[in-house]
Amino acid sequence: MSESSQSCIGIIGGSGLYAVESLTEVEEVCVRTPFGEPSGPLTLGKLAGRPVAFLARHGAGHRISPTELNFRANIYAMKQLGVDALISVSAVGSLREDVAPGQMLVPDQFIDRTRGRISTFFSGGIVAHVSFADPTCGELSRVVADAASTAGATVHRGGTYVCMEGPQFSTRAESHMYRSWGADVVGMTNLQEAKLAREAEICFATAALVTDYDCWRESDDVDVEDILATLAANVSVAKKTIAGAVGGIDDTRACGCRQALDHAIITAPDAIPGEKRAELKLLLDRALGETGEANGK
Repeated sequence: MSESSQSCIGIIGGSGLYAVESLTEVEEVCVRTPFGEPSGPLTLGKLAGRPVAFLARHGAGHRISPTELNFRANIYAMKQLGVDALISVSAVGSLREDVAPGQMLVPDQFIDRTRGRISTFFSGGIVAHVSFADPTCGELSRVVADAASTAGATVHRGGTYVCMEGPQFSTRAESHMYRSWGADVVGMTNLQEAKLAREAEICFATAALVTDYDCWRESDDVDVEDILATLAANVSVAKKTIAGAVGGIDDTRACGCRQALDHAIITAPDAIPGEKRAELKLLLDRALGETGEANGK
């Protein structure tokens, strides 16, 4: 595939990852979406010869808390820029002894412990139920894990990410409960990104940077200063991982993420309000086609 026809790769940087200095041909753009403004301007550029769009999840200076994030605007902005594969970098606490601070986990499952966050584009007169049994893209996750291993990280392939509300860390009772569920890491941001990316037909994978042992170990209460120190050590490996992953993404992947809305839109096309059809045009045009009828119906 020629460089000019390559799709754009999206990167969302979490705590500690606020820029990718190795980008070339850099341009900063402000993107407006039907859902408001994203966390900040997006940085466009080239990485490993491919078009990339980078967004700092928590904004400049880390000023937006997990609960305050406009997840819909962040993901829709990526879609507007032509992103069809999205790598989300996130700091997490470990719920397992063998998943140690300084390591990386690439999850393939999520548990939702958030409250009241908007996690769908489809509301206000249109209903869609996308498949979410496997919430991350298997092909993209494999590329990320391979790139992390090449970059020198200790990588855990697969696992369950508990997404909690925050901004407070877990209570000790919660931490023990998550462990009893068989979860592997706990964080505050990635579930909504995964859900919305699936609805936007964008392949999604998480690179979860382990910063601490949460608080299930009696001697290991979570301390922000310690987390930041571990993050500083993790970020250089994360940047190498991103560069390697971007270079390894195959645009011909057959994962099915980019057809996630096939058979998912339940609302009759002629019952979709005109303003909602216009608002979601970017998502609905492929799924409904020029005839306005849902694929597979």
